[in-house]
Order: sequence, then C-alpha cells, then structure tokens
Amino acid sequence: MFQSLIQSFFKKERQEEIKKAKQEAKELLLKASEEALRAKQEAERAGRKAIQDGIELEKRLARKEQILEDREKEIQNKEQGMRDKEAHVAEKKEEYENEKDKIISKLEKIAQMTKDEARKFLLTAWEDKLKGDVAKQIREGEEQIKSSATEKAKEILIDAMRYGATDYVSEYTLAVIQLPNDDFKGRIIGKDGRNIRAFELATGVDVDLEEEGVIRISSFDAIRREVAKISLEKLIKDGRIQPQRIEEIVNKVKTEVAQTILKAGEDLTHRVGIFNLPNEIVRLLGQFKFRYSYGQNMILHTLEETKIGVALAHELKADVNTVKIGCLLHDIGKVITDKEGSHVDLGVELLNKHRFPKKIVDTVAAHHEDIPFPSIEAVIVYISDAVSGGRPGARHEDFQEYLKRITTIEEAAKKQKGVKEVYALQAGRELRVIVRPNEVSDDEATILASKIKEELETKFEVFPGQIKVTILREYRAEAVAKFN
Repeated sequence: MFQSLIQSFFKKERQEEIKKAKQEAKELLLKASEEALRAKQEAERAGRKAIQDGIELEKRLARKEQILEDREKEIQNKEQGMRDKEAHVAEKKEEYENEKDKIISKLEKIAQMTKDEARKFLLTAWEDKLKGDVAKQIREGEEQIKSSATEKAKEILIDAMRYGATDYVSEYTLAVIQLPNDDFKGRIIGKDGRNIRAFELATGVDVDLEEEGVIRISSFDAIRREVAKISLEKLIKDGRIQPQRIEEIVNKVKTEVAQTILKAGEDLTHRVGIFNLPNEIVRLLGQFKFRYSYGQNMILHTLEETKIGVALAHELKADVNTVKIGCLLHDIGKVITDKEGSHVDLGVELLNKHRFPKKIVDTVAAHHEDIPFPSIEAVIVYISDAVSGGRPGARHEDFQEYLKRITTIEEAAKKQKGVKEVYALQAGRELRVIVRPNEVSDDEATILASKIKEELETKFEVFPGQIKVTILREYRAEAVAKFN
C-alpha cells in the first residue's frame, strides 16, 4: 500500500511537470511569433525608407545634371564670345601695325632720318638734359656718404677711446726715504764717505742727504732707482751699513727686482690675453713697469692702446690677434738699451729674431710712419698709439724742461768748430747741423757728426728715443762772365 502511494505521488508530480513544460513551450512560441512579426514590420519599414531615399537621390542627381548642362552651355557661349573677341583684336592689331608702319614711313620722310637714328637722337637729347641732374644727385650722395662715414668714424674712435681709457700716472725721477732719525745719515755716509760711495757705485744713482730727516735718491733709470730705494730701506732696517753688506744687499735686491719685472711682464701679457711669448720678450715687457714716456707709464699706455686697438679691430672686421700683439709690442724697442738705433728699428729686429709673423712685425715698423702702412692692422695700431698718447692728460712735459733740452742739444753742436747754423727738430730727436764748407771738409764732416753724437751722449744719461745727427755741407763755386 505504501508503495502504491509513492507511485501515485511521483505520477502526479510528472504530470504537473509535463503540464508546466507545455505551458512554457506555448509562451516561447508566442514570444517568438511576436518577435518575428516585429522584425518583419521593421524590415518592411526599412525597405520602404530605402526606396524613398533612392527616389530622393535620383531626383537630386537629376537636378544636378540639369545644372551642369546649363553651365556647360554657358561656358561654351562664353568661349565662343572670347574667340570672337580675339579675332576682332587680331584684326584691329593688324590694322594698327599697318597704320604704324605708314606713320613711321611718313615721319622718316619728313625728318629725313631712320627710326634708329631718331631713337638715338631722342636718347642723346634726354641724356644731355638729365646729365646735370644725375651729376648733382651723385655729388649729393657722395657728400652724404662722406658725412656719414666721418660721423661713423668719430663714433668708433670715441667708443674705442672710452673703452681703453686708463688712469693717469705722473712720471717721477726721485725716490724719497724717511729716516728713523738723523743718526742714520752718518752711518750711511760712513767713514770718509766710503759707505755712500759704495752704495752709489753699486746702484748707479745719486744720493742726496742735505734735507733733514729724509734721503733723496735720484736717477733717470727707474729700475736703478727702485733697486737703490729697496736696498737702502733694507740696510736701514738691518742696521749693518758697510761696503760689503751694501754690495750683498744690492745684489739680492737686483735679483728680486728682476723677478718683479718678469712677473709684471707676465701680468701685462695675461691682461691683454696673449700667452706663450718668449721669456726675453716677457722680461722686456716687464720693464715697462719702470719706464715712462713724457709722464705716461708704458704699462698703462700699452694696456690702453691695446684696448683701443682691439675695439677698433672688432668694428672694422680686422685681424684682432694681429692688432692685439702689435699694440702690445709696438714700443718694446724703448727698453732695449744695449744696442743703438731707434726704438722702432730695435723692436723690428727683436721680433724678426724671434720669428714673429711679418704682418705683426709690419705693425711695429709702421707705427711711427717710418714705412708706408702695409695693412689695415698697421693703421689701427698707429691710430691706437696716437689716441692713447695724444688724449688730454695722457702725457705731459714741463715747458722749461723741454726748452732746456732743446737748447742743450743745439749748444752741443754750436760750440764745434766750423758750425754755421744748428736746428733741433722733432722735439729734439733730429739735429741738423749746417757747416761752413771752407772750414769743414767732407771727411771732417763725418768726424764732426761722431763728435756731436758723443757730446750728446755725455749730456743725456736717458733720452726718450734717439737723436739723429745730420751734417749738411754745401759748396758753391761762382764765376761771372763780363762782356764789353
């Protein structure tokens, strides 16, 4: 019985599941039918829309085709009109050329000249008419260019001078040393003056002990003066003042000053941006520290000139390095004291010895116009030197001292036998001596020049440059022919 109940329960459950499955199948079929209907309706709507769009597109294409046809007809009409006009213009042009030829023929007959001759005649007439105006415009243009060039040159020079200006330092020939007390004067003089003689002999200076409380050291050679000043200061500080000690101190100071000179030369070359120069050149440049030219210290003059030269070289597109080295070395001959000759010749000889490029040597050779300017760099070095030395305040010289120097130079020649007239020229750098030909022969004139040279060398221990002595001897023979 229990088993039959179970079978009955499962049978009912299967029937319900079958019934439920049939119901779900009906719902699925119904849903599928609805979706199929909707898809069909949408497809029909899309088909109708596509047909409508196709119809509209055909209409638009038809309208565009009609527009294109109308435009094509319009273009064809215009082209035909242009061809008609071209034909008309060609016809008129032909008529114009025919009439032109007829008129030219008539004009040639009337003027009795061909077309080319008439053209030449007209051009000549216009050239004559315009010649004055053209020449006037050319002159005005040249004047304007010259004026502009002058103003530009002034601006360049002013800028270069402002760029290169340095402080002014006066020249001096005395060094003054303050003494702790006057007892040192006796010790410096020494027994029978042996100490002071030994000091002056070792240093080559003059020592003045007359003023109370100070010692004045005098020398035109600034290096000797510096050595003497430092040596005397060391001797006073040391207290052992005797000939042997004096010689020892002076020799030591000379070595120190030599090192100072070398350092000054290196500093000068580095400040202008030049390196790797020969040691001899650097040492000579260092002597500029103690060398003056009419009150202008040569280191300051060289720095100033180099700055001006570099500024001008940049403005004028010249070789800056050549100008820089030329400005640095242009006065190096002034510190060469063991040879005779002008500082220009001595400088050129030194640079050739060290195989400097010819372009640099030429700037030194031409900076006093001893030779024609070989390059624009030489002109720039010359101008820079003139600007630095010639600007207000750069150099000075006492008029009385100048007059005394000129008088001394002339007197050295006037006292010689047979001298008629003497002229000191170029601030005393040239001495022209006119002799009496009946008192001085040609051979004696040569000897006289040598005597005057030696006399001048004894009168001037130091001189800015050199003195060229020229003897002029002119002999004239006259005869008068008389006729009855």
